[in-house]
Amino acid sequence: MNIKELLKDGLVYFDGGTGTILQSQGLAPGELPESWNIKYPERITALHKSYFEAGANIIKTNTFGANRLKFDGKDGRADLKTIVTAALNNAKKAVEETAYMNRPHFIALDIGPTGKLLKPLGDLDFEDAIDIFAEVVRCGSECGADLILIETMNDSYETKAAVLAAKENSSLPVFVTTVYDQNAKLMTGADPAAMIALLEGLKVDALGMNCSLGPKQMKNIVPLLANYSSTPIIVNPNAGLPRSENGRTVYDVTPEEFADEMLDIINSGACIVGGCCGTTPAHIRALVEKTAGIKPVIPDFKDFTLVSSYTNAVEIGKKPVLIGERINPTGKPRMKAALKENNMDYLLNEALAQQEKGVHILDVNVGLPDIDEVAMLSNAVSEIQAVTSLPLQLDTSNPEAMEKALRLYNGKPMINSVNGKAEVMEAIFPLAAKYGGVIVALTLDEDGIPATSEGRIAIAERIYRTAATYGIPAREIVVDPLALTVSSDSQAALATLEAIKILKEKYNGRTSLGVSNISFGLPNRDFVNSTFYAMALHNGLSAAIMNPYSLDMMKTYHAFLALSGQDANCVDYIDFATNGVNGYTINVPAGVSVAGASGGAKTSGGNNASGGANASGGANTSGGANASGASGSANTPGGAGSSGQYPPLQYAIIKGLKDNAAKLADEMLCNNTDPLEIINGQIIPALDVCGKGFEKGTIFLPQLLMSAEASKAAFDIIKAKLPTKKNDEASKYVIVATVKNDIHDIGKNIVKVLLENYGFDVIDLGKDVEPELIVKTAIEKHVQLVGLSALMTTTVPSMEATIKLLRENAPWVKVMVGGAVLNQEYADMIGADFYGKDAMESVRYAEKVFA
Repeated sequence: MNIKELLKDGLVYFDGGTGTILQSQGLAPGELPESWNIKYPERITALHKSYFEAGANIIKTNTFGANRLKFDGKDGRADLKTIVTAALNNAKKAVEETAYMNRPHFIALDIGPTGKLLKPLGDLDFEDAIDIFAEVVRCGSECGADLILIETMNDSYETKAAVLAAKENSSLPVFVTTVYDQNAKLMTGADPAAMIALLEGLKVDALGMNCSLGPKQMKNIVPLLANYSSTPIIVNPNAGLPRSENGRTVYDVTPEEFADEMLDIINSGACIVGGCCGTTPAHIRALVEKTAGIKPVIPDFKDFTLVSSYTNAVEIGKKPVLIGERINPTGKPRMKAALKENNMDYLLNEALAQQEKGVHILDVNVGLPDIDEVAMLSNAVSEIQAVTSLPLQLDTSNPEAMEKALRLYNGKPMINSVNGKAEVMEAIFPLAAKYGGVIVALTLDEDGIPATSEGRIAIAERIYRTAATYGIPAREIVVDPLALTVSSDSQAALATLEAIKILKEKYNGRTSLGVSNISFGLPNRDFVNSTFYAMALHNGLSAAIMNPYSLDMMKTYHAFLALSGQDANCVDYIDFATNGVNGYTINVPAGVSVAGASGGAKTSGGNNASGGANASGGANTSGGANASGASGSANTPGGAGSSGQYPPLQYAIIKGLKDNAAKLADEMLCNNTDPLEIINGQIIPALDVCGKGFEKGTIFLPQLLMSAEASKAAFDIIKAKLPTKKNDEASKYVIVATVKNDIHDIGKNIVKVLLENYGFDVIDLGKDVEPELIVKTAIEKHVQLVGLSALMTTTVPSMEATIKLLRENAPWVKVMVGGAVLNQEYADMIGADFYGKDAMESVRYAEKVFA
């Protein structure tokens, strides 16, 4: 019996914690648990056996932190292959010695995070991350693992890298668990729906969550997973919350309490259960005994069509979806010029302007005959994802460009497109099957576009059937029945509308349209477009690729939602009618071309500006400055937009537009603005907007870090003009360090970036830092504040030892601590002055210390 077959029979049980148990057996503070595979193999085998004897079906190899960053064979350390081979041998011995139990036992190759942030937020390249994970996968597969467990992941992008490494380097089943906070978010912002979209797109075999929270806190998140997941759900909680006792980390949930809480979790939809930090064989035994004979809820197939970004998912088919069409060079001279000049700022401003108009997805098309589309599309996707959390639609007919963009995309995108031609489906469907994506399917084939709805439905049916042979269900297909211009065929609109209706009623199909094609060649095109759009919505249209700067189109959208019962109490309509509509009317002199304001902008000569094919997002004034499509306020020559609520430099920083921020800061200096006025009046207020948004949960870590990068770009321009600090002027020194034997520096690096942007003088001592070095530096610089980070339970004692040494030798120093394994109670027990649950809390505390 293999693990997939076992899932069909009933509950499957994972083992529990490893590091916390090894600590109780003498693992020294900061000592790498994986080293015990070689030092004390009999202890590791005995631990595995004890979990099998408690009733576990799956044990995790002692390889959570095993990768080449830790085990490189240098300075007395073992190499990665030696560690992984020893770990598998210890696990296999446990299987052999428990064969008498006559129960199915499996070995999961355990893979944890690298401890680094991936670019653009950190310094680890996506392909390098894949390579790091791939080494572990190859070693584990060769040594006899039964499945791969990718666990404790707190970033969707690193999760994707690990899954690709597993899929590309083995044929083993792949299970994935991520770390959610009490708001059901990953550290970088993803919610359960976004992670399900990503992981099911990558075709993992089971998914769920582990670590950070106890079973009581996880109970509220399990239904969110169960609502969307068609894949078996894993839940491996901690044994409650940690605390320190006599230098050891202990947890507060007993085995009996753990089992009681886990029963509720199983009844909510989990079918693979076990434990993480602080859980022991006693916890697993109690869990198995409590739930023996229970038939779990195996997830059924969920007919949701989800696309996702790194934070959230958009469902297609429930409520009409708007896909912004403006990042496309067709008919847009300014966009063509921007692409040829590699002017990425222009694309980013266009993306942000469309987001502010309310689109849910952004179409990205950079195809021009005289540019490298493969490189340009990938670059555009990476840059756009750095400044917006909207999912993207990758729009290219180049399979090579599509594959590279799909691989690098953080989430599950839309794929635009396939059609009924065999060679097109053969090129695109394998990519969608590997990387995941919702596929736009055009109803045309070798014979062109059928004139009738029946002909288009026949092509859609063929696409559905062919997709199924690649393992792609119909829910992942969004059919575009194609709008042809009504000016050349009076029946064109009727055929398209009928096809939409049939697809909806007969197949429960999802549909999309490029609405504006219907009016090609006609005057006042928005009159036709918006009416056709209303008719299509009435027939069941799921999504429209449209111009969000068109007032008529947006009026139709909001009015339709209100009239169709999809806008409770007409809240969104009222907001749009009273506030949102203001940004659409732009009065400009006669003869001036207007792009974004289709249908709403008028020239002083009285002519309506139709369609908008010139300056993206706004109107060219006689002075030459672009009027922002987002609000009508003027852009600077540097191209940075403004939402109208914020001055241009603040807006650029808030949106993470670092090149724009640098240009704007330089322009302000050239206009003789005082450098300190720019810092205090522009940069710090912008950072505060982002910081407060992060604290409220409306802005997520990637956006916070990108805004910090933008502010740094502006500050780098300004600092050369700042007055020199006087000798007697106090410096705001802060030491940051990851404690001894812990090489995970994500949290420390995030805090460093934010502190620097708030004007603190940060002394970064790095990772795996000796307590004595921290104390020595604090004394030499008379530092007022030290920030310590630890990711692993096994290194928290090093944090406690560092604090003790600081108290003895530098009693004036305040100590703030943070890390995934900490909480307020634990921080109090080890003597810290402050516990920051996130980076912004650390900044706020630093401000108090130096107030």
